[in-house]
Amino acid sequence: MNTPLPPAEELALIDRELAQLDARRLYLLGRRDWLLRLMLQPGSGPAPVRWGPAVSAGPVAPAKEASAPSAQNVLLTLGAVLLAVAALAFTLVSWGSMGIAGRSVVLAAVTAAALGAPVLLLRRGLRSTAESVAAVGLLLTVLDAYALYAVGMPDMNGTGYAAGAAAVLAAAWAGYGSGLRTLRLPLPAAVLAAQFALPLAALAARPGPQALGWALLATAAADAALALRVRWAAIPAAVTAAGALLIGVAQSWSAGSAAAAVAPAALLLAGAALGVAAAWRGPRASAAALVGALAAVAGLGGVARPVLDPAWTVLAHLLLALPLLAAVRVPALPAAVRRGSARAGAAVACLAALSAGAAAATALVARLRVLGEVWAATTPDRDPYAPGAAVTLILLIAAGAAWWTARALSRPEPTVVAVVLAWAGLFTAPVLLGFPVAAVFAAQLAVAGAVGVLALRSPERGVRIAAAVCAAVGAANVSLGALDGRTATFAVWGLLGAGCAAGAAYGAAPRPVRSGAAVCAVGYTTGVLVAAGAVSDLAVVWWALPVLAVPALAAALGPRLGEVRLPVEIAAAVAGVLALGLSAGRAGTLALVLALAGVVCAGAAVRPERRALGWAAGALLAAATWVRLAEAGVSTPEAYTLPVTVPALVVGLLRRRRDPQASSWTAYGPGLAATLVPSLLAAWGDPGWMRPLLLGAAALVVTLLGARRRLQAPLLLGGAVLAAVAVHELAPYVVQVAGALPRWVPPALAGLLLLAVGATYERRLRDARRLRAAIGRLR
Repeated sequence: MNTPLPPAEELALIDRELAQLDARRLYLLGRRDWLLRLMLQPGSGPAPVRWGPAVSAGPVAPAKEASAPSAQNVLLTLGAVLLAVAALAFTLVSWGSMGIAGRSVVLAAVTAAALGAPVLLLRRGLRSTAESVAAVGLLLTVLDAYALYAVGMPDMNGTGYAAGAAAVLAAAWAGYGSGLRTLRLPLPAAVLAAQFALPLAALAARPGPQALGWALLATAAADAALALRVRWAAIPAAVTAAGALLIGVAQSWSAGSAAAAVAPAALLLAGAALGVAAAWRGPRASAAALVGALAAVAGLGGVARPVLDPAWTVLAHLLLALPLLAAVRVPALPAAVRRGSARAGAAVACLAALSAGAAAATALVARLRVLGEVWAATTPDRDPYAPGAAVTLILLIAAGAAWWTARALSRPEPTVVAVVLAWAGLFTAPVLLGFPVAAVFAAQLAVAGAVGVLALRSPERGVRIAAAVCAAVGAANVSLGALDGRTATFAVWGLLGAGCAAGAAYGAAPRPVRSGAAVCAVGYTTGVLVAAGAVSDLAVVWWALPVLAVPALAAALGPRLGEVRLPVEIAAAVAGVLALGLSAGRAGTLALVLALAGVVCAGAAVRPERRALGWAAGALLAAATWVRLAEAGVSTPEAYTLPVTVPALVVGLLRRRRDPQASSWTAYGPGLAATLVPSLLAAWGDPGWMRPLLLGAAALVVTLLGARRRLQAPLLLGGAVLAAVAVHELAPYVVQVAGALPRWVPPALAGLLLLAVGATYERRLRDARRLRAAIGRLR
């Protein structure tokens, strides 16, 4: 044993020992399970200890698909249902074949037996069976009540009799359940029967929704009192109270006068008192306080609704809800009452703010009609003291409530809501109140500026973002409204541009806010220049020249812009594209703007970090030349482009000799493109064959040289031009052949092509990757 074994043999020995240990462990676990089941069986004695191999483990009981209690409950439930169906059939169908005495004796005997049997069953420990039989007995009492009405009291009011029967049955079931406390069904059944007593009695005595609502509320009060001792009684209390409150709300909002709304308001206030009382006694009943507070607001506001306009009605509800928010700071109230009341106040405030916000949004969107008649100097008519004043008050009061809530709860979210609501109320107030146009613009500019300052200086991120968004929306809206008149356009856009520029220069503000302000400043400057061009009565194409001053100024101020340099340059580039679009109506002006834009890009490319703009400068200058040649009616552009191409290629060759690592696009790209691209454009419009032939030959030579010298720019430029020339030459024949083919052939060929590509997708993808890698290795 002391002799060490080879590693392979020792490993095999360990594996065999572990396998034996696992087998032994499985045997012992099976034996233990069998012994436990044997001991749990009634009347079982101590099991003999038997030891043997693992394969002789104790018997394993078959898996059970359902436990004994669950199977028993299913059987008992089915039996009770069948007995109930039989009782119903006997009472409703076979009742007429027996006399009064026989009927009474049968029902009384069966009911007594069904109600007395659970006593004996409980003594024997058969609780589930007793529950099922008791359920049948309770159903038989209902049938007894029906039989008594059908035989002895057929002329009595059915609703009133049902109310009395429900009360008697509830009392009887409650007494039966109190006597047999082991049974769980009689007491809930008694509570359920009691729910119908008062509502049915109210309908029998005085049909109408008001009486029914009070009856439901009284039932809910009784259920709430019971819920203090039995928790599940809160469910019927909530259901009946909800029915009463719904009746009160419906009656309140359908009342035609304040006097008619008093009775529903009394019902709602009583429901509110019940909800607050339930929350006062129940630490977890904050939902009851919430519903009660909402009912109080709806009841009191419903009295004022018939005499107020809709907007002022919303304001009345908001004012009623404000004291509920203050409940959160009243320590004398229970926690459940405080939470429920505060949440109710917040809910009413949110609904009021949404209603007023919709009206404010309508006023903002209405300015879009200015786009249909720019500078038409039309002002919308508005009733000065219409419900617009209510909308403003709602928004401002809701903003104040949100701000107070933020202070009371020390939470930042309500502050964001307060900022948005205050901006909406102040910004739309001049429009909703019908102020003069100048006053509207002045007030809205002031509001936009104030919220912009808040976005720049607020230390809270959420407030900063909300204020920035509000400032942007407000500036856009007032800018849209300023298009109604020329003076307003220059005044409003100029002031907004100056304000945005000042915001962009405020170094203490966060970078995103400053960048947004800088972009807006560039946009307003561009807009003012376009408006100046429109006022000058110049042709539209000449408006591009003042607009082009924006990218020129951005390029000149680039190093001084600091963190906002990139956003300003991007916005200026967009202005440059706008200038090109404005000048596109006349070739001469377009060529001039292209050349000036190229000069601007070339000036910006002097800076090391903007060297890439040199490509844009070259492309713009070349495009200016081509446009000028096209305007002059030149049919042979090569006479003008070749003198540029030859020296450009010589310069590129010299640079490659001095710097072998230089890219072929830098060395040869501009020179080749200067001739190939204009010639290609001319070839596509040339019906002859000489130009395409010469251009194709030159492109072929350039492509071969690029492949031989492993240069990317000649290879790709020459190949692209060669392919374009080939397509131009073959296009007529392709069209002719396509016209001669049946119409189903092109779709069929396309389908076959797609199938072929799909079948060889992986291989094509590898080929494409190889081609990309090969081109990437070129200079």
